Amino acid sequence: MFSTLRTLSLHWPEYLMEAGELTLYMFSACAFATLLQHPASPVRYLITSSLARRALYGLAMGSTVVGIITTPWGKQSGGHLNPAITLTFFRLGKLELLDGLFYVAAQFCGAAAGVAFATYALRGALQNNAVRYAVTVPGVYGNTGAFIGELTISFLLMLTILFATNTEKLARYTPYFVGALFAIYIAFETPLSGMSMNPARTFGSAFRAGYWHAIWIYFTAPTLGMLCAGEVFLRARSGAVPCCAKLHHANNKRCIFRCDATGDLLILNNKKF
Repeated sequence: MFSTLRTLSLHWPEYLMEAGELTLYMFSACAFATLLQHPASPVRYLITSSLARRALYGLAMGSTVVGIITTPWGKQSGGHLNPAITLTFFRLGKLELLDGLFYVAAQFCGAAAGVAFATYALRGALQNNAVRYAVTVPGVYGNTGAFIGELTISFLLMLTILFATNTEKLARYTPYFVGALFAIYIAFETPLSGMSMNPARTFGSAFRAGYWHAIWIYFTAPTLGMLCAGEVFLRARSGAVPCCAKLHHANNKRCIFRCDATGDLLILNNKKF
């Protein structure tokens, strides 16, 4: 009990940052979905191609992700935005158990808060069937296609994060690689699963909509895919663990992780607090 309270008292800023980042992410997801899909939106009639609208949605959300990761909050908390990413870094030995648990709790709370704020700000527009609180549901190939889609894109995202953040010449571009993958996935994978990759993201929408269809897919497939990516990373590096659990390393923000970054990957202030 004492260790839990001590960890919470020392690292609460990072937990709140993760919650705030998920709040912004989900607010943006709902706002852009409304802009592009709601029947009353002129954008929907100006852009008749569903692929073109998904591409714009992907560009908007990819840019949002890049922006969040590179904000002061994202630089300090690590910009995980995703319980599956946090769990994978825990598996790789970069997080303490309590930090991982508080991160996941903060991410789920932040996602739910983001949809709640969007519901209030958009005055009921999210209730429209064309938007449905930006829920993620299985698409044209049912549950099987959704599971495979979520597993695959989550695996590739985590693998990209791990190899980019641990390659000296690529580390600084990690947020942009992540944003680009989000944009591509939303444009092309959405018809399979709704493109979640994130248990908290799906929960936030489902909680507000009261729609839990196939929720297990969005909890298990992204987590399994990212954990598999972690195992591939370890095997490719003969068991060498990542340098840190941050998606943006080169900054002067404190690091609460088990950070071993050196050289150009050095975190300037990696003291444990």
